[in-house]
Amino acid sequence: MTGNPQSSDELTRRLTLPRYPRSARYDARWTIENQMGPHALWLLEWLAPALGLDRLPPGARVLDLGCGRAMTSVFLAREYGVQVVAADLWVRPEENAVRIAEAGLTDQVLPVRAEAHELPFGDGSFDAIVSVDAYQYFGTDDLYLPQLARLLKPGGRIGVVVPSLREELEGAEPPASLAAHWEPGYWCFHSPAWWRRNWTRTGAVTVEAADWLKDGAREWLLWSEVCAGESPSEFMRGLARDCVNLLNADEDELLGFARIVGVRT
Repeated sequence: MTGNPQSSDELTRRLTLPRYPRSARYDARWTIENQMGPHALWLLEWLAPALGLDRLPPGARVLDLGCGRAMTSVFLAREYGVQVVAADLWVRPEENAVRIAEAGLTDQVLPVRAEAHELPFGDGSFDAIVSVDAYQYFGTDDLYLPQLARLLKPGGRIGVVVPSLREELEGAEPPASLAAHWEPGYWCFHSPAWWRRNWTRTGAVTVEAADWLKDGAREWLLWSEVCAGESPSEFMRGLARDCVNLLNADEDELLGFARIVGVRT
């Protein structure tokens, strides 16, 4: 870590946003240490009302797909009283099991290793599926959603939040303002309208929401600036610095977040 680390109180003040009261109850240093991209708890808290998490019965089964270090899984279990399968390919279940145990949620959250195209679950296994800052890596495949939706019970709901574009880009080149910071992987970013069309035409779900997070880019920039200085991981600090450069170059024009929610048909 470089520079002078901020105190826990300073971090809490900086990262407490009125629109995310539930997330504000979580230790700021804990969220920084376990981050793997944008602030996953903020994004999940934005997703929750559209997905109807408050309406799920106690003990409902939720798949947290691409859970990373299981912060979102802990949040789902603690805030909504559901049973969570915390599935990720890159973070070992044993590592997530430690965090889950520290949160006192061993009986509610099951960490598993799973690849998104080979999920080891039967049809109708879940009441809801959640994916925060992960679905864009595998879900742009036109054939993917029908395979995933079969894991939902009839009437079950799926909700994702992904880095997004306000509007689709024309041509094969990024905007000139972003060219110096653009990575090939960013081509998986799409607009809310693109996601609505992608999901609707599969026939697998009825789309209830496909919208844009107001001020999402500014919040992403704030979080990236904090992580660039405070993350204990040099690798994560580097990724955060890259995001800071990208978002500053964008100047809140193109980049942000989309929320997409569908109900299994």
